[in-house]
Amino acid sequence: MMDWTDRHCRYLHRQLSRHALLYTEMVTAPALVRGNALHLLEHDPKEHPVALQLGGSDPDELAQAARLGYQAGYDEINLNVGCPSDRVQSGTFGAVLMHEPRLVAECCSAMISAVPVDVTVKCRIGVDDQNPEIVLPEFLSRVSAAGVGRFAIHARKAWLKGLSPKENRDIPPLDYDLVLRMRGLFPALHLSINGGITTLDQAEAFLQAGLDGVMFGRAAYHQPADVLCQADRRIFGAEGPDTTPEDAVRAMLPYIERHLSQGGKLNQITRHMLGLFSGRPGARAWRRMLSEGAHLAGAGPKLVEQALARITDETDAREVANLPE
Repeated sequence: MMDWTDRHCRYLHRQLSRHALLYTEMVTAPALVRGNALHLLEHDPKEHPVALQLGGSDPDELAQAARLGYQAGYDEINLNVGCPSDRVQSGTFGAVLMHEPRLVAECCSAMISAVPVDVTVKCRIGVDDQNPEIVLPEFLSRVSAAGVGRFAIHARKAWLKGLSPKENRDIPPLDYDLVLRMRGLFPALHLSINGGITTLDQAEAFLQAGLDGVMFGRAAYHQPADVLCQADRRIFGAEGPDTTPEDAVRAMLPYIERHLSQGGKLNQITRHMLGLFSGRPGARAWRRMLSEGAHLAGAGPKLVEQALARITDETDAREVANLPE
């Protein structure tokens, strides 16, 4: 998710789940190859497993970008064929490529030849006036023939004209059944579903229905603890206690110290932490303290600890109030 899942966001999410595969925000191949923007590949070793998501439509350029991503240590290279933003369309990236499955196949073939790690694709079920019943299986067939074995399918069409990127996340109806039917048509492929999924209960239902994976987007960002804290146990079968947002905050403190010592600002990290306690007593105070204070000069881990204390105080007060007489 562009401008959202940066390295600070991913580091936070890794504190909540040891096993979930994390994705970068989309990085354009031209930025890496022509712009030499290699800082966009920076990540912490503790983020793994982590996939680099690329945008582009030139096979040679994408192959070079994929190679740079592999050299930077990413575990997977993912081609975005689902983003509907105007700036992506103008560069012939993202969902507009649903019109050109042959070109997507050429791009993926070039990337596969360039790197030894998995090359995967994130796509839509179709765009504009396309008939998803026809377009999606044709797209999967052609692109998988180029060597791609894993797809994450956003179960909505994208309307490239007439809807904003935000509207494209909500207005086109979801068609989960179509994605589930692809499971029967392509039994050899690893298929994940994306779009409108907000709970682990939903994720478990899709996995039980035969899909291989579930991709969370906005829900994992806005309510990360609800999605990620139980994921290791419920989805990956890990033993041991679930993680907690309190533990994640404490684990972030050394990371924050290191970031500040390198000239960074607190709010570059804490903007991703605002939803950690969503629905919990003290969540409003947590958000307010970080929103109002993290951008100020000298703001550091102490502010985060003070905000966390508000959560602890509110939780303790609630538990005392609920004690039986």
